[in-house]
Amino acid sequence: MNKVVIDTNVFVAALMSRRGAAFRLLGLVGTGTFEISVSVPLILEYEDAAKRRAGTHIPLSEQEIDDVIDYVCSAAEHYQVHFLWRPLLPDLKDDMVLELAVGARCSFIVTYNLKDFVGIEQFGLEAITPQTFLGKIGALP
Repeated sequence: MNKVVIDTNVFVAALMSRRGAAFRLLGLVGTGTFEISVSVPLILEYEDAAKRRAGTHIPLSEQEIDDVIDYVCSAAEHYQVHFLWRPLLPDLKDDMVLELAVGARCSFIVTYNLKDFVGIEQFGLEAITPQTFLGKIGALP
């Protein structure tokens, strides 16, 4: 089964609109179609990024965002990262995502910012957009 880390930009995009690949991907979390891996720092980043947009770009209340995050946490495999390679990528938050993906032995980082993850192939990982990932797992409508 494919194991993934969902980058924050994909998580936020899924909450911003019920259309598109990010929403479809988030809707498949917990269905057994793929496995999602999370860490405490990533969940805190999801929460911060989503709540900054609550009521404006995201049509959900802070409580509804908490409910979505709680569901993701209940469906995900939790990992604590015990090693750091920072800085490897231009953005330290992307390094955090990479370290989680390596530690959890994921195959993919699902992101809209492919250019931010150039070079992760050396860890056996592929950065992939939500739409491309959905195509790989046969989950496109």
